[in-house]
Amino acid sequence: MIFLDSSDPKEIKDISAWGIVAGVTTNPLIIAREAGNVDLETRIREILAVSEGHVSVELTTETEEAMLEESELYHSWDKRVCIKVPFSETGLRVLNKLVKRGVPTNVTCLMSFNQAYLAALAGATYVSIFSGRVRDMGYDVRSIISETRAILDREKLASQIIVGSIRHLMDVNEALQAGAHIVTVTPPILRKMLWNPRTEETIREFNTAWA
Repeated sequence: MIFLDSSDPKEIKDISAWGIVAGVTTNPLIIAREAGNVDLETRIREILAVSEGHVSVELTTETEEAMLEESELYHSWDKRVCIKVPFSETGLRVLNKLVKRGVPTNVTCLMSFNQAYLAALAGATYVSIFSGRVRDMGYDVRSIISETRAILDREKLASQIIVGSIRHLMDVNEALQAGAHIVTVTPPILRKMLWNPRTEETIREFNTAWA
C-alpha cells in the first residue's frame, strides 16, 4: 500500500483522485515547511476532508501526561486520526494506554529491528521505519524491514510496517520488496513513479499511427 507523506490538502486531494492512496502521514517538520503557522486542527480537518484512511498526527509533547492529553485532543477531531507516537520508554507507556483505549497508533522514528519489534509487541497499529535516516547511519535498511516482517508474521503480530523517510524512487521499490506493508511517499517521488520515457514514447507512437 501507499500512504501520502504530505500536509498540503490541495496536493492530497489531487493525488487521492488517482485511487492509489490508502492513508496520509504528517509530521511537525512537514507541516512547518508546507503550512508555516497554520492552525493544526484546521489543517488536519482539511486533510481529512480530501483523503481516505488514517491520517497520522504526531505528538510533540514529551511527558506521559502531556502526550496523553495531546492524543485525546487529536483523536477527538476524528476517529480516523492516527496518533503518531515517537519511540521512547515514555512513548511505549503512552502507546500501551492508547492501544487499550482502541486508538489507532503509529510508532515513529524507528531505526532498528529491536525498536520495531518492541513497538509491535506493545500493539502499535503501524511501526514506522525511517529508511533514509537508517541509510545515513551507514546501515542497509532492507534487512531491518525483512527481519521485522518475518517476526511479525511468525508471531502473528497485527502491526503493519510503514517505511518512511523515502528519498529516492528506488527506496520505494526496495522497501516493498523487503516486506513493508506500506510505503509513505512524498508527492514529488510519487509523481516520479508515474513516469517512464519508454511509456511516453510508445503512447506517442500509437497516437501518431492512429492519426
